[in-house]
Amino acid sequence: MQQFNTLPRRILVVYLPLAVFVFVLLFPFYWMAITAVKPNHQLTNYTDYSPFWVVQPTLEHIRFLLFETSYPGWLWNTMLVSVASTAIALAASVFAAYAIERVRFTGARVTGLLIFLAYLVPPSILFIPLAFIVFNVGIFDSRLALILTYPTFLIPFCTWLLMGYFRTIPFELEESALVDGATRWQILTKVVLPLAVPGLISAGIFAFTLSWNEFIYALTFISSSENKTIPVGVLTELVRGDIYEWGALMAGALLGSLPVVILYSFFVDYYVSSMTGAVKE
Repeated sequence: MQQFNTLPRRILVVYLPLAVFVFVLLFPFYWMAITAVKPNHQLTNYTDYSPFWVVQPTLEHIRFLLFETSYPGWLWNTMLVSVASTAIALAASVFAAYAIERVRFTGARVTGLLIFLAYLVPPSILFIPLAFIVFNVGIFDSRLALILTYPTFLIPFCTWLLMGYFRTIPFELEESALVDGATRWQILTKVVLPLAVPGLISAGIFAFTLSWNEFIYALTFISSSENKTIPVGVLTELVRGDIYEWGALMAGALLGSLPVVILYSFFVDYYVSSMTGAVKE
């Protein structure tokens, strides 16, 4: 660490790259925020007004978004679909990951590889057969269509993530529980899952984020405005032909990103510990 003792070296190696990273990370949020409160006449008039600052900010775009569009309903739909699909995906992924990593049946590694390969299949290919199923089952244009189709890409990802975390939990803990007469269900619920809380939270955050931002399935399976999610509703309802409601668009994007930011801020410690391997033998 002696290479960081001098101030010029610290500025060049630490502070400058960190400043660039923070700027690139936060500038989109800053741009959305200033655009959301800019009056319409300032949005395109770069001769008299700076594009990077606001003169006489207004809340008209936010008022229009919340009270003259179906944005509150889109927000509720997105939250409901994301939470429900994440819960289904986590429940299925826990059983799949535990069976593959801890039960040690024949072909476990091949099964884990196939699950990971299933995650690599692009949604642009899967939504065509899924659309056929959704139409025939009769759940088209309903939130249930998204709740049941999102796990098709959430379960492979969460299973692959939990497999790696379950692998870090010592087998000796399970062997001791088996000697004491515990069943597999008791081992899973009372030994493995309490130790795997950081991994579960990490998988849940990823699944929730993927569900929250998903666009193709929501665009294909939902047609009515009241059932749309934020990514689809903001794009389809606030763009009318060649007219873009830039203020409302940026306000919707900013408000739609806040729940995910809040979620990450509350569980960042669990997320980091799961990524670095919190459980050591």
